[in-house]
Amino acid sequence: FINAFGEELIIDNAENALTIACRKCHALISEYTAAPIYSSDHLAGAHEWAIEFETPPQNLEYFTETFDNALKSLNSDYEAKRYHSMILRDPIIHSVRTGTFYTWLKQRGKLGGQHKVPRLSNDRKYIDDVLHIAKTD
Repeated sequence: FINAFGEELIIDNAENALTIACRKCHALISEYTAAPIYSSDHLAGAHEWAIEFETPPQNLEYFTETFDNALKSLNSDYEAKRYHSMILRDPIIHSVRTGTFYTWLKQRGKLGGQHKVPRLSNDRKYIDDVLHIAKTD
């Protein structure tokens, strides 16, 4: 789960919101991970998502907006933190290349059925590693 700002985002909320966004945008996700971007003096925090699409949405901005609205409707704590973007600003979604998560798992010796991509984390380690691979792979 992610609870960096009191939003209490659980995997069920994330999965359901992603399903809604995928359905509306005719997209299909193969893997994803997410973590918070912590607030700074000048900027509210956010959730950052790395998503590997099997079928990408035609418009990632619309997908992000649809996903955000679905999360708000599913999670009142998230909705409260997103109010006027005072605590949480819009989510940031990166569409990463096919194979990014496979490479990430392989580099960690974690290929196989028993190993899964961590979906939600309050720690940025997973998403930072995935985004680094996406930029350099």
